[in-house]
Amino acid sequence: MKKTTILVAGSLNMDFMMRVEHLAQSGETVLSPRYTLSPGGKGANQAVACARAGGTVAMLGAVGRDVYGESLRSSLHSSGVDTQYLLEVTDHTGAAFIGVAADGENSILVASGANLALHPQHLPDLSRVSHLLLQLESPMVSVLSYAKRAHQEGIPVILNAAPARPLEPGLLGCVHTLIMNEGELEHLTQTSLEAPGTALTVLAKARALVKQGPRVVIVTLGSQGCIAYTAEGTTLAVPSLPVEVVDTTGAGDTFVGILVAYLARGVGLAQALHAANAGAALACTRAGAQPSMPSLLEIEAFLK
Repeated sequence: MKKTTILVAGSLNMDFMMRVEHLAQSGETVLSPRYTLSPGGKGANQAVACARAGGTVAMLGAVGRDVYGESLRSSLHSSGVDTQYLLEVTDHTGAAFIGVAADGENSILVASGANLALHPQHLPDLSRVSHLLLQLESPMVSVLSYAKRAHQEGIPVILNAAPARPLEPGLLGCVHTLIMNEGELEHLTQTSLEAPGTALTVLAKARALVKQGPRVVIVTLGSQGCIAYTAEGTTLAVPSLPVEVVDTTGAGDTFVGILVAYLARGVGLAQALHAANAGAALACTRAGAQPSMPSLLEIEAFLK
């Protein structure tokens, strides 16, 4: 039986977004004229990006029995994501409070809420799952448990090591593709390499992480594009695409979701990276996380 479903296990948050002149510094209060609500959470964002890019996607996560939980479920459903594994718990739905500066950069505070109720026993049967996509906004014990089980069943595990957190021992040995930005790479290598503090290049750090288990390590570099290093010793560098940046919120999640959608179709890594890069660039031209994520037709048109 052909495995067709990409299972995304992760967080769902309601995003409270405020536009500000500049991001707040320690002890500073910055005023915003208003806030907007939009569905978010790294898990849900990546599921939506993946589905819009043509993937067959199911979401495993937890929301509260409140209006925000219903809104998040509806957003997933409208993007074509299967929500049969979405848990409803007594805690409040997770929330993120996002400040977006005039240059499009952002600062985010997250209240986990219901996301903490996602436990190891909630992982469903994986017989139809082609890829498992994980992030680090869920309990680490669950992330490790899910990765181990998928790895044991021969299912490629894609881990977006975000937000930056120390990883459980053994997790990288279960990961096929590891994705992170420069800040997350720095945090991960400072806590996992034998010589913390060593001035290594991005590529050298990626090579060191490959030695710990992943077959592919991908680092997103913002306006510089992205770079990938494989266990076979191949290096792929994809430049950025120039766009007028409105809001970078969700761009990283867009990159991850699109990448997995393309890989699940059997597309080569280089082509998948180009598509993910293009989709992330498009997402930066619009406000919000999930509202900014492009469709497959938009991605393909932009690439042309």
